[in-house]
Amino acid sequence: MAFQSFRSFLEQLERTGELQRIVQPVDSDLVLAEWANREMKSSGGGKALLFENAFIDGKRSKFSVAINTMGSRKRVATALGVNDIADLAQEVQLILKAKPPTDLREGWSLLKQGIHLLHARPKHVSKAECQEVIHNVLDGDDFSLHDLPILKCWPKDGGRFITLPNVHTRDPESGARNVGMYRMQVYDGRTTGMHWQVHKVGARHGKVYYERGERMPVAVTLGGDPAYTFAATAPLPDGLDEILFAGFLRKKSVELVKCKTIDLEVPADVDFVLEGFVQPGETRPEGPFGDHTGFYTAVEEYPVFHVTAITHRRDALYPTTIVGPPPMEDFYMGDATVRIFLPVFRMNFPEIVDMTLPPEGVFHNLVFVSIRKQYPYQAFKVMHGLWGMGQMMFSKYIVVVDEDCDVHNTSEVLFRMCANTDPERDSTIIRNPSDSLDHAPTEQNIGSHMGIDATRKLAGENYHRPWPELLKMDERVQAMVDSLQGKSP
Repeated sequence: MAFQSFRSFLEQLERTGELQRIVQPVDSDLVLAEWANREMKSSGGGKALLFENAFIDGKRSKFSVAINTMGSRKRVATALGVNDIADLAQEVQLILKAKPPTDLREGWSLLKQGIHLLHARPKHVSKAECQEVIHNVLDGDDFSLHDLPILKCWPKDGGRFITLPNVHTRDPESGARNVGMYRMQVYDGRTTGMHWQVHKVGARHGKVYYERGERMPVAVTLGGDPAYTFAATAPLPDGLDEILFAGFLRKKSVELVKCKTIDLEVPADVDFVLEGFVQPGETRPEGPFGDHTGFYTAVEEYPVFHVTAITHRRDALYPTTIVGPPPMEDFYMGDATVRIFLPVFRMNFPEIVDMTLPPEGVFHNLVFVSIRKQYPYQAFKVMHGLWGMGQMMFSKYIVVVDEDCDVHNTSEVLFRMCANTDPERDSTIIRNPSDSLDHAPTEQNIGSHMGIDATRKLAGENYHRPWPELLKMDERVQAMVDSLQGKSP
């Protein structure tokens, strides 16, 4: 199911009781963020919120603000047009089974080919809803970023931040496009920071422009089909175009339209497009920012984005999110990504049963993996393999458990970790690249990672006693008590 607009997605959420409209005036400076934070922390992620009277500097915005729209498993599934994320994982599995790959590189190649064929190839249009209203800064239009209800999320933030931007860039040599999500601090009505970290594709594209001494065109889109936002946040491998992936997710080709002032194309049905450029060599201090780590990230130098035009739908809605101490909306999006791509991990590690990134680990800081263990040190093999896969290199802690442990039950995983491990024997520490936002390492971007083998121990793993049997009640007795308590089998 492809949504024709961000508004149609919200209407679907409202029909299913997943949206709450807020009609009273709410300030976009901290107040809206605190309201949303409380909702995200409520059971199951709470509701999506639509603030119909958001205020900026004492003035009512003409645009309503939507937040927490993908802040639950149900809403993520709705956003991607499925009843359950497992349905998408099954589709990925079927693509990989069409011609079983012999290694990971071939597997990614097959996945890209399959996605390209399944409703994914974009179409090009000349007219678009996202250009119903055009504010051309180059022609002196006084509409600016100050007219958007951009949030200040936390008290010590360096300013207002655009937190849900899809940033479109293109490699000037290969022509390959990328859509990433990089926060944008608003400096004034015409400029923002562009927080693409050294590991990100946007930064790599920028480096090519800088070396050529050329101004880099950048387009930022907000809203539209939520599949675009999800694709921009997914840690896709190089060569798997986010626009193609969005087409696969929505079962319909993405329609692209050329921007008005720069040579880039964007989805035609988004709510807002910020057109502009990044000038080689120009940076400004960016931050602090209350980040998904639960801490403020430090002030650092980042490129500056200059707005040349702002276009939008007549009925545009402003989508946003906040990040901070978990659980937050981003946890549900990250959880869905892991579940969708689990078949890819299993392709390289067939012993993997399940995997999750619990909210306490703020994305990749903590990974729980269950495996079908067949030989000594198999858990360590899986750890090191995962550390070598793309953004899994940032995983600070990996805990491996046996297949009968539910990795989604953190209490059960911790029980196995405490019961089944001898710290010296069952842990390993390596040096690896670390997340730029991780404040704990001594040096930025370089840190240590720990793997913990919480599986049962086999002969050959320096364990010289019989492994005890885990307590489990007789199934016949369980059924008997279920019957006595009136529970259905």
